Amino acid sequence: MQIDNIDKQIIARLVDNARASFREIGEAVGLSAPAVKRRVDRLVDRGVISGFTARLAPEALGWRTQALVAVTYAGNVSPERIKKILELIPQVIAAYTVSGDADVLVHVHAADMADFEQALEKLRATDAVARTESTIVLSTLLDRGTTSPATPWPPPQAA
Repeated sequence: MQIDNIDKQIIARLVDNARASFREIGEAVGLSAPAVKRRVDRLVDRGVISGFTARLAPEALGWRTQALVAVTYAGNVSPERIKKILELIPQVIAAYTVSGDADVLVHVHAADMADFEQALEKLRATDAVARTESTIVLSTLLDRGTTSPATPWPPPQAA
């Protein structure tokens, strides 16, 4: 799909504030509200925009502890099985297959260290886990989410 400069500006406005009206976005990018709606609908239909969401403040919800857990599995465990295991742990907010020694990097939000320890015990409860290495997040320096207006556009092309 060809994304032009106006589409990029619309995407940047939606990332900044997904609740912005088509009129507000149109004023910022020089289009009418109906024209912005048509473009947003097209971006959604083509899968460029996969959804609209609210960004939460973890601390405001009582999640005061955050960690990244590198998990190494014993043997050959499929990503589908790993996903099913992790979906059962409510403190797991994201998980990524990665290169390197670990198989998966798990992002955990917990109420406190005891809650994190409980989540870690659940994560280790399966015999498929060979090893975990946890890193506690002390502070967040930068969190752009998936993308932001500051993200270079277009992304660099793979050589």
